[in-house]
Amino acid sequence: MAIADDKPAEDLPKKEEKAAEEPEPAEAKAAPPKSEDDEDDSEPPKKAEKPKLISIEAPKITATVRAARALYWLIWFVSIPLLFACIMVWALTPPSGVDQPGVFGWIQSAVREQPVPVGIGCFAIMEMALGAVRRRLPLSKWAYPPLREDLPPKLRSLFERAAALLDEAEQIQTLNEKAIIRDLSSKERKRLADSLDALRMSMRVEKFDQDGFEEALVHADGEIDVHLGKWRKSEAREFVESILVAVGVALLLRTFVVEAFKIPSSSMVPTLLVGDHIFVNKFSYGPAIPYTKARIWTRMPPSRGDVIVFAYPENMEQDFIKRVIALPGDRLETDEGHPVINGWKVPSCLVGNYAYDDQDTLPPHHEGDLFIEYLGDEAYLTFYDRGKDPQLNKGPWYVQPGQIYVMGDNRNNSHDSRAWFGGAGGGVPFENIKGRALFVWLSYRDTGIEWGRFGSPVMGRPKAPRGFESLQPAVDKCLRERPAADKTKPPAPPHV
Repeated sequence: MAIADDKPAEDLPKKEEKAAEEPEPAEAKAAPPKSEDDEDDSEPPKKAEKPKLISIEAPKITATVRAARALYWLIWFVSIPLLFACIMVWALTPPSGVDQPGVFGWIQSAVREQPVPVGIGCFAIMEMALGAVRRRLPLSKWAYPPLREDLPPKLRSLFERAAALLDEAEQIQTLNEKAIIRDLSSKERKRLADSLDALRMSMRVEKFDQDGFEEALVHADGEIDVHLGKWRKSEAREFVESILVAVGVALLLRTFVVEAFKIPSSSMVPTLLVGDHIFVNKFSYGPAIPYTKARIWTRMPPSRGDVIVFAYPENMEQDFIKRVIALPGDRLETDEGHPVINGWKVPSCLVGNYAYDDQDTLPPHHEGDLFIEYLGDEAYLTFYDRGKDPQLNKGPWYVQPGQIYVMGDNRNNSHDSRAWFGGAGGGVPFENIKGRALFVWLSYRDTGIEWGRFGSPVMGRPKAPRGFESLQPAVDKCLRERPAADKTKPPAPPHV
């Protein structure tokens, strides 16, 4: 049985009539011509060309590279500025009591009065000068990431930061390779590698794109922080490392450059007072190698007139401070307490009466004559206590090779070379010398801090002692009448 049609039979003729009424379709209209854009859309996408790169790769971090970087910083930003500062202070320091006219004389006076601040300033100036040409210095290619020639100046610091970030990532991955493979999935490692590669690409692409570079830098920094954050240095670690570096630098400075000492006795009055705290230049005669008697280099013997700190020959644990009077081969005597070297009496000029109190001595009150003494290039104050017999320990003493003889500026109240070894006298071996006195950085007594002595040079131009300012005209007169240079140097020893 055929399936019956669900349309009514009478509808069929109507449909045919309607179809007959419709006109025959005209020829199909030509399709509008395709535009060039439509043709491009229809073509399959072309593969993007690989951008051209330039070569600015930094050297791979190895032990050799680390050593070269350390050597670069040690030479150019430690040794050279330090050497420059020492040479400038040495070259600009005039003999005490000698005044040069004009601007140069003023500069010399400033250097003489404040050698350490001047040295620090010279160090900083050289640091800045070297910093300006840091990329042109030998070994700089190991210390700094290379820069593009077309890099805008404002982006240089950002570019260096990007290179340092890649350097940091490489070091972390090298030092923690196994831990990174263990803790990060392959997908995470790939994402990290892709971000680093994208940053490298943005830095090396031939036509530099600033926006693309900055975006790649931010993305890479975020990926490193997320995936390598546990191996990056924390702020606390950087803080601790900074403290350790500062302590290390301080120890190096104390060992080789400068050290602080306190004056416990009145043997150097009026130059130094009880309670003065001074800095000592340990570089003056060559930096000593710790726990040995050797020096990296030596500039011995010290000059006559130098004020030095040294280990007391009869007790090496005790430090003394005195003035150098006689050198190896010299014959030393005293006349009324005044030194006589090789038969030549050290010239001096009477300033006037001076007095001071020291409760640790008997009697506590000391009064006597104040002189300016001229020895070599130095002019300095000396005190002769009238209450002590100057004829004691008058010599002669013969200075042995490798030694010097020293005396305190408080000539009749000083335990020095004249009185050592049971009164027989003795010298200071070169290896006992720790350095030359610089200036007073603190002066503290029972009455409190004496701010007026802050910065006073130990070997500077002589000034009237505090409380005896009325003697300053006499001091100035003595300095104006300073003997000629050839009259302030002793003759050679008779056997030379």
